[in-house]
Amino acid sequence: MKYNFDEVIDRSSNRSSKYDECVKKFGTQDVIPLWVADMDFRTAQPIIDACVEKAQEGIWGYTSRPDSYFEAVQEWEKKRNNWDTDTALMSWSLGVVPAMSSLIKIFSKTGDKIMIQTPVYSEFYDITEAWDRVVVENQLVEKDGNWEIDFEDFEEKVKECKIFLLCNPHNPLGIVWKPEELRRMAEICIANDVLLVSDEIHSDLIFHGKTHTPTATLSKEIAERIITCVSVTKTFNLAGLQASTTIFPNMEMKKAFDKFWGNMDVHRNNAFSSVAMEAAYREGEEWLEQLLEYVSGNFDFIKEYCEKNIPKIKPNLPDATYLVWLDCRKLGMDNEELRRFMIQDAKIGLNEGYTFGRSLCGFMRLNAACPRSVLEKALKQLEDAVNALN
Repeated sequence: MKYNFDEVIDRSSNRSSKYDECVKKFGTQDVIPLWVADMDFRTAQPIIDACVEKAQEGIWGYTSRPDSYFEAVQEWEKKRNNWDTDTALMSWSLGVVPAMSSLIKIFSKTGDKIMIQTPVYSEFYDITEAWDRVVVENQLVEKDGNWEIDFEDFEEKVKECKIFLLCNPHNPLGIVWKPEELRRMAEICIANDVLLVSDEIHSDLIFHGKTHTPTATLSKEIAERIITCVSVTKTFNLAGLQASTTIFPNMEMKKAFDKFWGNMDVHRNNAFSSVAMEAAYREGEEWLEQLLEYVSGNFDFIKEYCEKNIPKIKPNLPDATYLVWLDCRKLGMDNEELRRFMIQDAKIGLNEGYTFGRSLCGFMRLNAACPRSVLEKALKQLEDAVNALN
């Protein structure tokens, strides 16, 4: 079927944190919310149908997980990423972030150092520090708008770390890591006995002819030293259903993970996530292909609009995710001034760049997964606000 991503859907009454929490996040409801990473698009019809059918049953008791659930994950990874996975080494979790948080707790101890590559998803800081571990930053290096790994710094700092949290593909920079980059990082980790945890939640959202490489596919040796976290909640806009899959290299690690969650009696999907996730994996691809084309068009629109009308703001053109990194440094504002400007003058709600890298100044992250008319309105407000500065 043909999906209409231009449809503007009123989310003000569907308990959406993206909209309902604007006052909490920005101090006002009077912003266009382009921040938290969920989409303003209705999901694939087969997923809706599966949830409607489940709703009509009228009984939503404790939910079992059939073999077909992880088999759907296995088939998806093989088809989309040419990755042969073992369902016996898969575990369910509430989400990729809770899974990664628990992995830090299980496989490190208080005071251990955990390495991240900044700017990176801000939760990488939070889940590390929540368990009284120490964040070590391998800062990515910007060269003419492109961001690269500082391997000399990486190799030096990883020696003192217990775990490396990899964002593959990268949020917020939209980088699809090359196999040789992934291999080099993984081999350095192995040489220093560092566990590699790979967040691959955005691995289905790939653009511009690029190809996602699951880190575990690089070699047998690397596969034996990496834990991979995946989910289609970002892919199909299902984050509120809370489900992800963690793929382990061995049964010993999987059992430790399962015991951690089992001790809290958290080990079942809810009734709707069970059917929705499987429907997404098995019947959602048609919707996904149309989504990718539309979002890619949004990227082009943002880039061309800024080049023509707001040249002081330079957006990247991400190869992955639906998130655009805005370089606003030519506005000459510090982080607090830039935050106030976006909220009070441009009236758009974005994520502050410094939350992704605490030493950064002058960046913002924009969520481009919305109807183009919404983007056009937001960018026009931004253009007017920038012009008013003069």
